[in-house]
Amino acid sequence: MRLPLSLLVVVVASIVAFWWWLGAAVPMPPAPVAAGEKLFCVSYTPFRGQQTPLDPTLRVDPAQIEDDLARLSRLTECVRTYSTRNGLDRVAEIAARHGLKVMQGIWLGGDAAPAERDIATAIGLAKRFPDVIRSVVVGNEVLLRGEMAPGALAAAIRRVKGQVPQPVTYADVWEFWLRYREVYDAVDFVTIHILPYWEDFPIAARYAAAHVESIRRRVAESYPGKEILIGEVGWPSAGRMREGALPSPVNQARVLHDVLNTAKAQGYHVNLIEAFDQPWKRRLEGTVGGHWGLLDAERRQPKFAWGQALSNHAGWRLQAAEGVAMAVLVFAAAIAARGRAEGVHPVPSGRWFAIALMALAASVPIGWATANVPLESLLVGDWLRSLTMVGLAVAVPLLAAAVLVRGERMPHLASVLSRDGRLRLSPLRLALGLTTAVLCVVAAQVALGLVFDPRYKDFPFAPLTGAVGPVVILAVMQRDPKPPRGMAETVFAALLAASAVYIALNESFANWQAAWLAAILLALSLALFWGRAAPD
Repeated sequence: MRLPLSLLVVVVASIVAFWWWLGAAVPMPPAPVAAGEKLFCVSYTPFRGQQTPLDPTLRVDPAQIEDDLARLSRLTECVRTYSTRNGLDRVAEIAARHGLKVMQGIWLGGDAAPAERDIATAIGLAKRFPDVIRSVVVGNEVLLRGEMAPGALAAAIRRVKGQVPQPVTYADVWEFWLRYREVYDAVDFVTIHILPYWEDFPIAARYAAAHVESIRRRVAESYPGKEILIGEVGWPSAGRMREGALPSPVNQARVLHDVLNTAKAQGYHVNLIEAFDQPWKRRLEGTVGGHWGLLDAERRQPKFAWGQALSNHAGWRLQAAEGVAMAVLVFAAAIAARGRAEGVHPVPSGRWFAIALMALAASVPIGWATANVPLESLLVGDWLRSLTMVGLAVAVPLLAAAVLVRGERMPHLASVLSRDGRLRLSPLRLALGLTTAVLCVVAAQVALGLVFDPRYKDFPFAPLTGAVGPVVILAVMQRDPKPPRGMAETVFAALLAASAVYIALNESFANWQAAWLAAILLALSLALFWGRAAPD
């Protein structure tokens, strides 16, 4: 027992060291907001939980807006809204009680009747609260969505402009401002959106502020006669990478620090997107869509403090503890399986080293996998898939370690899928075969999703690493130079290998999440060709 216990100690030390390194706090640039100073403005939508602006019958309780604006009044001097629907017509009234200014939004596009009501309501609010409403934003990205012609938009802007005392603008991504001069001529100032993460060629976090400044200068040079407001700029704190653009708490804080420090140095204003995380956006944009807030959706608390170091894994101690527990379980499963074997023989040291590698592969990412379940799960199907992958990440390593220590072989998928084959398998081999079959199906579903509809799909590299790693190690230990390959293995292996290559090339090698997942899929593909017992 000396060797397995010694190896367990090494694995545990490695897990703790890894999570200590991963959870280390990262220093931030100097705070862009001095003590007592507030942000110029932040985008505000009040929706919580299952609430969504896509439900035309929803009216948010004014008490909910009151609570939000009371919190925001400590952080910003202004909020930007996007419409007067769903109870947002009460924002200006409530903002006045908390000393906040409002950039009042009007939602254009789609059905004309609601848009007209929005225009009429916003005009009434602008007249009723002239000291609260700082400006009126007539339309948001309606040109980007292709829901309105530039001429019609310019006419709507002029109509509102003639009836309100405040400055009037329109907001859209920067490219559309450069295309349509008639819209520029209609507004009092230009409001551009620059989201480095969502650019056609995504910008990494460390270059985001420089990118924002270069775009602002480009627009200012094209339109030198009017103020340029950055109407939306931000960074997500969670979700999938796009090339080298990684959503994370640290990157979100760093981008906002850099952008605001640059804006202060250059003397222009910025509206940050957004105040609170918005869960409803996850239905449209995946995990990343719901995590752009300065404050989280559930606790309504700031995600970071200006100028203070921040960790991407604040709960790393718990995640390390989960990894240690997983490693202990893997070794316990192997020791228990050895003890139950008939005519116990000494286990070769090579197998114990392989079990240590299985424990390491399963234990290091398990805390990451469990932490990502609530982040990446919204609908029932999402929860089912996420929990299935975590279940596989726990079950497969335990079964693989037990099979290896007993010197048994992983069964052929044909044996698992046929009644007669199952009857000839030991319970341990059958359990491993069934879980591996489920793993193949889940991996194929993930791979095909990232091939045919990848834009908003996450990369579940953590749970798949925990499940696939032990299968690969077992296959290598039992490799047959001329393995008998069944049809199921061949189909899954070919599908996973082709998908892995496509995913890596399509996402670019700057996307380490995609590269990691592609490597896992490719490794599982190779394992399906190795170490299989012949069909019964």
